[in-house]
Amino acid sequence: MSFEIKIPLFEGPFDLLLFFIQRDELDIHDIPINKITKDFLDYLHHLEEMNVEVASEFILVAATLMRIKAKMLLPRPVLDEEGNEIDPREELVKHLLEYKKYKSVVEELSSMEGERLQKEKRGNIVKELRKLAEGSNVESELQDLDLYKLLKVYQKVLDRYEIEKNRPRHEVVQYPYSITTQRKFVMDKLSTVKRLSFTELIGVEPNKIAVIFNFLSILDLLQMRQITMHLGEGFNNFWIEKLDEELVDQN
Repeated sequence: MSFEIKIPLFEGPFDLLLFFIQRDELDIHDIPINKITKDFLDYLHHLEEMNVEVASEFILVAATLMRIKAKMLLPRPVLDEEGNEIDPREELVKHLLEYKKYKSVVEELSSMEGERLQKEKRGNIVKELRKLAEGSNVESELQDLDLYKLLKVYQKVLDRYEIEKNRPRHEVVQYPYSITTQRKFVMDKLSTVKRLSFTELIGVEPNKIAVIFNFLSILDLLQMRQITMHLGEGFNNFWIEKLDEELVDQN
């Protein structure tokens, strides 16, 4: 016996985030970034399991949520020029509020459009057609046409073509890493050795994305009090150790 799971498809990533905020009655000005990131990634994983293609804007917002989560896990906050702490969620909240305002306006305009389409148009069609014919004198327009005007139009078309051709294009590449899988990877490594350096961990998968996910997973494990960290003096490296289960239970 098989079960079919159906999940709603949202118009965009901000539409999905607003759904989570309204569903859980969250404060949009104080978003619990850990929870909303987990819900967002779970939704994307369900789409992948159903063989639904995940749009690049969803993956981009997922990466943005991960970046905000990493900034909030770091022990040193980012300060502005006046020394005030900068909330990493500030830009996300700003975009969400703008999108919410835009969405409410679009829904109102759509409703007005539906009501307008149900009404019959009024007017004198014969009079309007005669007025349009008088204003569209093709022969008089051709008389004012010269080579200079043609070249100006041609130059504008070329300029527009160059702008379109040189417009930057962004490609989002999805990597086979997640915070959950890398946490398990780190803990599996610590089950075989008592102490593990970050440089040794980098050597297993020496690529930039793997290093970032491994570092974020270490920050997560530190916050969960499953490991401890030792910093080296005069050397750009650190070591991690697995905490005893008794200490973890006490915490």
